[in-house]
Amino acid sequence: MKTEKSERTEAAKSAEPPRRAGRKTREVAIRGIAISPGVAIGAVYDTSEAPTEAPRRSVPAGQVEAEKARLAAAVVASRKQVGKLKGRLAVLPEEAQDELEPLLDAYSMMLGDSRLLRGARRRIAEELLAAETAVQDEAESIAGTILAAKDDDKPGLRRRAGEVREIARRLTRNLTAMPFRSLKGVPPGAILVAEELTPADAALLDPTRIAGVATEEGGADGHTAIMLRALGIPSVLGCPGLTEAARRGDEAVLDGGTGIIVIRPGAAALEAGREALAGYAKEKQRLAKLRRLPSVTLDGEEVELQANLEIPAELPLIAQAGAQGIGLLRTEFLFMNREDLPDEDAQFEAYSQIVGPLAGDGVTIRVLDWGGEKDMQALAEGVVPWHTGPNPALGLRGIRMLLKRPELLEAQFAAILRVATQGPVRILLPLVTIPAEVAQAREIYERVARRLRRKGIPLPDKLPPLGAMIETPGAALAADAIALEADFFAIGTNDLAMYTLAVDRAETEVSHLYDPLHPAVLRLVQFATEAALRLRMPVSVCGEMAGNPRLVPLLLGLGIRALSMNASAIPRVKQMVRTLKIDDCARFARRVMEQGDPRLIQELVMNFGNPDGA
Repeated sequence: MKTEKSERTEAAKSAEPPRRAGRKTREVAIRGIAISPGVAIGAVYDTSEAPTEAPRRSVPAGQVEAEKARLAAAVVASRKQVGKLKGRLAVLPEEAQDELEPLLDAYSMMLGDSRLLRGARRRIAEELLAAETAVQDEAESIAGTILAAKDDDKPGLRRRAGEVREIARRLTRNLTAMPFRSLKGVPPGAILVAEELTPADAALLDPTRIAGVATEEGGADGHTAIMLRALGIPSVLGCPGLTEAARRGDEAVLDGGTGIIVIRPGAAALEAGREALAGYAKEKQRLAKLRRLPSVTLDGEEVELQANLEIPAELPLIAQAGAQGIGLLRTEFLFMNREDLPDEDAQFEAYSQIVGPLAGDGVTIRVLDWGGEKDMQALAEGVVPWHTGPNPALGLRGIRMLLKRPELLEAQFAAILRVATQGPVRILLPLVTIPAEVAQAREIYERVARRLRRKGIPLPDKLPPLGAMIETPGAALAADAIALEADFFAIGTNDLAMYTLAVDRAETEVSHLYDPLHPAVLRLVQFATEAALRLRMPVSVCGEMAGNPRLVPLLLGLGIRALSMNASAIPRVKQMVRTLKIDDCARFARRVMEQGDPRLIQELVMNFGNPDGA
């Protein structure tokens, strides 16, 4: 199925004069869109995918039911493929998961009782179209309607239209038995070149094998671009004439920071590429040296920098980054892609693989945070209904679900208590909104501890702290009361911003309104932090704000002294911490909190440390 851009590209190619046959040797530099920083030098590996355009076909009236059956079979196959992609989520970085999970959810919805499928079935019946023709026609109709909408968020409209077209392409391939793109043969160190990569393609890339990515189509605001940035692969998209200029095996130099790829570089270009690669490597080494240095401000204030952990396989990255332990261990990985629930022993073994190797560094384990929007088959079929309501974010999720099904909470508490003899741990309760939820959880917690002690199972003399995650306006505004029940706070700024601003970042029509620097969000962070500090209770930030070096002065100024983030963000955050003085941060925070305009707050944050700034 052709996009408007691909049609323009093909038209431009057809207008070019014929090129001489034979292998090209001339250097070609192509400027595209800088997507993901970094420099790559390697051999081109071009990968193409058979076009999904199927010949238009009509069918006789007697074949309508057979075409509907073909469509139904293609839907089943497509659902299985999307399910396999969801299984891939657990091994992707958090940012990639955050981008891909809602996209796959959107795909799943379109493969349900959606307008796309209803329209396709109607076209089969009324217009006597073959299934693949009906799907393509209906997808183009929907995409056209989306793109014609009067909305200033044009990138968001293009993403939505692209999602519809992508599902139509997947259905068409399954209907016509066209092969999907295969990335299994990409050699280590190669620069992947393609006309276009879908987000699903990007999810299959291995950052340890692929040196860089360049495509002829694509832009900075698409799902694929976000995925490539999250994977940390040097990338340039939107390179005109790329697939015509590059051939498999050609040497190439790609600079994801400048947006330039040079095919068959001459001596000068190759030398410049090597210098840029060395410079980039030195920068990484310089940041790596920070691993051994303390995270302390110029005036001697220590700031604890910890890592968020999705799966045990990420432990080496945490050690390399110099994290002071794990500030947020998400336990959902234990429940994903399985038909049964992990018992106490299985969870104990999993936690032991994490707590033991950290050699005494703390681990904050968040108990299961599940809602109807997450794909956990065992829970969906065995514990709570798959559909928990029209809005899962406001339904039975987090601590609410665990208190409704206390056997889940008891198994997790027992496993965590047992592993607490191997190293310092804390337990974090998700989506707390009222003090009673912490009190109820503590009753279960202490009951489990008494049961384990009666069995003679070794436990720490002092039970690990039980904390509350502050991620809703209600929890932030009731923080002083919740603090009387909890042992510590972890402020989850991602959900806090979402609930405060009533904005879902995955919803393209409103995603531009998502702003963690909105004064309402900052005031809630301040309120919760001050409530904890009044009781001398530990408080940390574990959302995306924690990993943004530019926001560190503000967070320190508000009183935060513990941050948990993706491991890759720790060196740059530490670098910022070591340039700051707490008094300067406090003055800066007071100035920011006086503002009511998010744009002014953004300007202050961006200009912090400049002579004319704060």
